[in-house]
Amino acid sequence: MSDEAADPAVRTVTIRAEGHENVSAEHGSTFEVTSDDWLTPAGDCILAVEADTTPADVPRSFVEACRSTEATIEAEFAAADATETVTGRGHPDLTYEGDRSMVGRTSDYVDERTIMVGADKAAGEFDRRLVTALERGAPLTVTLRVDP
Repeated sequence: MSDEAADPAVRTVTIRAEGHENVSAEHGSTFEVTSDDWLTPAGDCILAVEADTTPADVPRSFVEACRSTEATIEAEFAAADATETVTGRGHPDLTYEGDRSMVGRTSDYVDERTIMVGADKAAGEFDRRLVTALERGAPLTVTLRVDP
């Protein structure tokens, strides 16, 4: 039985991923977690690789909740002994159809990878203790929550 079948109003999604030696988290307007197993130094918004969940895997009830302009979306990142929480909002054009990576944006730009808009921080503003842990390959847990 899927999570959605058990609870038709899924409001929390958990993603597990891995840090990588090329994590720099310097980007000024986005953050990203990818299912790819590689990362080049150019990927300065990417926080982790080998994610076990992509936007396309997220239950539809969660996606529908995120499509409200009234929705508040929170992403909590935890690795080693460090955490970071980003708060953004929903948008009617969010599709969660991306099959490789999820991106949070400080802007209102939306594509198939976008999981929130209006994020209150981008990768470059993440706690450096978290970034260092990810650069050292620490496992990452991302918890997405939507309200209402």
